[in-house]
Amino acid sequence: MGIFTSCCKPSAADVITPDAETRRRQQIEAAEKRRAQEQARGIKDLEKIKRMQQKSEEIERREKELASQGGATLKWTAE
Repeated sequence: MGIFTSCCKPSAADVITPDAETRRRQQIEAAEKRRAQEQARGIKDLEKIKRMQQKSEEIERREKELASQGGATLKWTAE
């Protein structure tokens, strides 16, 4: 069995390892890629989040305007 699998694997002399600078650069690139993926993991649509925040700010602003004018106070009565 050893004869058949030895032809498929490269020998230790055939494997080329990158030099220290190339390896360091590859590690930095991989770390930056992981960081970018982590940041994008939670939020899929940034524009949707911005629209939701603007809408909530607009609602809060309108509520403050109505409260300062003394209007739109609703009272519930239960019978």
